[in-house]
Amino acid sequence: MHAPSSPLDPRFSLGVDIGGTKTAMGLVSPQGALLEHLSFETHSRRGIQDMALRLNRGLETLLQRASLEKKQVDGMGVGCPGPLNLETGEVLNPYTLPGWEQGSLTQAIEATTGLRVRLENDADAALLGECWMGAGQGKNPVLMLTFGTGVGGALFTDGRVYRGARGEHPEMGLIPVHTGMPKDYSGVDGSLESLASGSGMAQRGEPLGWSHARAVFEAAQDGHPEASRIVDEALEAVGRSAWVYAHTFCPECIILGGGLMDHHFPAFQQRMQQALDQASLIARNLIEVVPARLGNQAGMLGAASLMLKSTLS
Repeated sequence: MHAPSSPLDPRFSLGVDIGGTKTAMGLVSPQGALLEHLSFETHSRRGIQDMALRLNRGLETLLQRASLEKKQVDGMGVGCPGPLNLETGEVLNPYTLPGWEQGSLTQAIEATTGLRVRLENDADAALLGECWMGAGQGKNPVLMLTFGTGVGGALFTDGRVYRGARGEHPEMGLIPVHTGMPKDYSGVDGSLESLASGSGMAQRGEPLGWSHARAVFEAAQDGHPEASRIVDEALEAVGRSAWVYAHTFCPECIILGGGLMDHHFPAFQQRMQQALDQASLIARNLIEVVPARLGNQAGMLGAASLMLKSTLS
């Protein structure tokens, strides 16, 4: 049975976090509480209309669970791997989301659900979530790096996400940190992503029998020299990237998130801190390196905040 609604009812928002493998969506209150959530396989090759239909079914399920009506929902924020065209709502990422190159995801969802929709880069959405309800609260500027299949990054400064020319999202994982190393999919030689992402470490370990980054770390802990070299070079890349980001942005806080941080945050944090401690032109102890607090909820909360903040402003 639906709860009665009135003009005084709080306005809720849907937050959607689309990944190459899984999609999560949640119903969020104006205070940042995740009321209900669910997840399903992305299956991008089925096309954007299929995703719009499944998001609509998910919306109906979440509303039923929470005993809310659709008119109490102000809209849906969607975090998605880039590159994106935020004006048209197009997803331009055939590497992570093949099958979505034609048409507007935003328009498809709006037409199917009847809700207003705002699209955002997934790294930006995760950062917004952490700055709203997580490790970035009260910090400025805040840099977030996510270490998972790839390496994503986003910067929050003076109350907003940093944008490049024409609204472009900076690809912070593609900075070159080590010459003479494997190229990533963009053609960069020795990028942070090619060395320190889950897929990058797995690609380097596969010829030696380690098909996942987890296996590489486990072999390194067991003392295997080649695995230890892959891990050491990943951590060296992380330290060099910290030096670059520190001197470029001078953030108050660097948040480390993504799947690799579930078990390996201490090693990444220690190597970053060592690099920061050697920076002679930046005040000592200026930059704090902290773990993401919201886990896999960050993207949903950040995406939802895109609609809630427009309502509350």
